[in-house]
Amino acid sequence: MGGRPKVVLAMAAALTPDLFGAEERARLAAVAEVLDAEPLARFDDERAARLLPQAEVLLTGWGSPRVDEALLGRAPRLRAIVHAAGTVKGHVDPACYARVRVSSAAAANAVPVAEFTVAAILLAGKRAFRLSRRYRELRGFRLWWNEVPPLGNYRKVVGVVGASRIGRLVIERLRAFELELLVHDPFLGSAEARELGAELAPLDDLLRRSDVVTLHAPSLPETRHLLDARRLALLRDGAVLVNTARGVLVDGEALLAELRSGRIDAVIDTTEPEVLPADSPLYELPNVFLTPHIAGAMGSETRRLAALAIGEIERLARGEPLAYEVRLEDLPRIA
Repeated sequence: MGGRPKVVLAMAAALTPDLFGAEERARLAAVAEVLDAEPLARFDDERAARLLPQAEVLLTGWGSPRVDEALLGRAPRLRAIVHAAGTVKGHVDPACYARVRVSSAAAANAVPVAEFTVAAILLAGKRAFRLSRRYRELRGFRLWWNEVPPLGNYRKVVGVVGASRIGRLVIERLRAFELELLVHDPFLGSAEARELGAELAPLDDLLRRSDVVTLHAPSLPETRHLLDARRLALLRDGAVLVNTARGVLVDGEALLAELRSGRIDAVIDTTEPEVLPADSPLYELPNVFLTPHIAGAMGSETRRLAALAIGEIERLARGEPLAYEVRLEDLPRIA
């Protein structure tokens, strides 16, 4: 592209309050002409009609309106969509890839998810979630290792399902601890798994062998209910399931049955549906640590997304390739 591109923001301001601080806005202004500091929340109003014909780069974020062929017709100069968040599947129509380049900050969003996951794995190994609740109930001393399934992280087996960006970061960070690491991914070979620091394993074998199983596969038709009743039954007694990926990867009813039995524990950040009904047993089960989809970038962490996106616009301004480009052929296998 080259030059000083004209940029239009498109996102929901209520969902992205911390995305651009003073530093990020100054950096963006230094490399591009931002046509309006206020993001577009819709593409069918008077302001959009004024801004879109000038736009060369659409800088999107959470809550962006959908970009489709009709929108491209109203933005004839548009050359790139730079998304300051994770997946682009929800708002960029596949038909757009023939005309514009698309970039995603999924790599930046992967960092806090991996951090959250590693913390969850280590705390789950210490049975911290279950013992915290038990301590509040008892309010006294116990031989705590008798109160919970086998406690501790030394030489425990962690199974990583999905060698995605997040899955690889989790493996990388877990290598600092004395753990045995397994990984399952249909697109990963044994040699590459060894380079990551893990042993490649078939999914059923990974489930049988792991003390903690953490999910990092994308949500695709092929991965819906990847862990069904049969596979959940393979988990050893006392195992912990960590899900910071997507709720649809697990058969919710089958998981609930296992959790009600008390046979396994779970750390659940993503559910199906996204917001559980108020009467869901997951809120109350003592062997469940439930969080409201907070593993991904939030608050100050979103600045990392903005920094990556601005870096992509800087590359466009210099006429360089995008570092985090999403291609049409990537869509069937990414989140």
